[in-house]
Amino acid sequence: MELYKLTANQLKEEYKNNKAKPQDIVDSLLKRIDSVEPKIKAFAHLPEKEGISKQCLAHGLVPGTVLLSGIPIAIKDNICVKGELTTCASKILEGFRPPYDATVVEKLKSAGAILFGKANMDEFAFGSSCENSCYYPTRNPWDTKKIPGGSSGGSAAAVSADEVTMALGSDTGGSIRQPAALCGVVGFKPTYGRVSRYGLIAFASSLDQIGPITKDVADSALLMNVISGYDERDTTSAQVPVPDYTKSLVKNVKGLKIGIPKEYFIEGIDPQVKSAIEDAIKVLTGLGAKCEGVSLPNTEYAVSVYYIVATAEASSNLGRFDGVRYGKICQVPAGQSMIDMVANTRGEAFGAEAKRRIILGTFALSSGYYDAYYLKAQKVRTLIKNDFDEAFKKFDCIITPTSPTAAFNIGEKTSDPLSMYLSDIFTISANLAGIPAMSVPCGFTKENLPVGMQILAKPFDEEMIFKVAYTYEQNTDWHTKKPKL
Repeated sequence: MELYKLTANQLKEEYKNNKAKPQDIVDSLLKRIDSVEPKIKAFAHLPEKEGISKQCLAHGLVPGTVLLSGIPIAIKDNICVKGELTTCASKILEGFRPPYDATVVEKLKSAGAILFGKANMDEFAFGSSCENSCYYPTRNPWDTKKIPGGSSGGSAAAVSADEVTMALGSDTGGSIRQPAALCGVVGFKPTYGRVSRYGLIAFASSLDQIGPITKDVADSALLMNVISGYDERDTTSAQVPVPDYTKSLVKNVKGLKIGIPKEYFIEGIDPQVKSAIEDAIKVLTGLGAKCEGVSLPNTEYAVSVYYIVATAEASSNLGRFDGVRYGKICQVPAGQSMIDMVANTRGEAFGAEAKRRIILGTFALSSGYYDAYYLKAQKVRTLIKNDFDEAFKKFDCIITPTSPTAAFNIGEKTSDPLSMYLSDIFTISANLAGIPAMSVPCGFTKENLPVGMQILAKPFDEEMIFKVAYTYEQNTDWHTKKPKL
């Protein structure tokens, strides 16, 4: 088997048995990228061959002596890597090279990982299709006429197309799980505060969370062991002990109580998606789990709440991008003011979706509207969280579809922002409630497009998700399917 097809755990075995070394997998992946990247466009900034080779030589490690030694990993373009281009796929950060590493990047380096390029994304993580990048849209490896999902579409597409072994993404309203579902890979959003956000260029600070996108559940557990933990540089980081997630990889769901919320099987869901989820539930039931209906009554308000809270926080966070301190600077004719310069910079350098969200958020926070919109949204957000708290008193986890549809055509929804926003209807609630959630492959449509199943658990109970996901994965073969490129 070609090395580029292997999971991280399989690579570790190859290293352990002296069947391969880090430079071998790097060479295999670079060859793969040369072959398929022109079709996929998964990377905003391709891995530099000379830099990658230096990383291999600089490790000074026997492969396998630390968790990720010699394992290549792509980093989403909104996570800071010292000295490397980090642009959030936006013209306003053109040429920006951070002077420091994000905490997750520091941990990856300490674990011996090979940083393998920056993955493409929707500008500032604003989008569900990876069409809002200032570079180019990323394409779905299963059908290059389709979107890969977003905003971590580049990370998901790169893993799905075997252009990299694993990747990091960020999830604000489903931006790891939705593209993972549409590309047929595993995407995990940890509990808010479980993974440090230091060095993640903020979209919505109370919602953002970094997490893994991998080929299987075991790799996700391995990567979570590396990136999890308290960070004093992140004021929202939780001082909660981090278990060894690989110990949760047991094939046993007997006796577990799994909730199936009726609010997630609504009119408009693709019948093929619904059927795949129902089949997945039957698998778990056959393995001894007890699956019963549950109600999350405030789910219907999740999209409305999210697009008030998220855009308000985005408006605040993007206020720092003015063309003065870093990023693109627009030339201003003599006689124009500082305000003119900032306005010109933002007008030229922000894309249409970024401008739309800034305007929406600024409106929601403006005098006279704050109480009517932002404050009310935060109150309803609490009700959504309370729904989950009540459900988890009875159930060990909850299962839903990840996305209401499989991947749609590139350009199909760009002129209809509201339709695009509804792509995250099933993933948003987990971010509003701060709970962990994972998408795992659970089937295909008749057009051979992947379908994802979402597993949710109570805060800091990632172990439950890994247990259920691993059990399901080991009793099906969806995760072994590969796109034909």
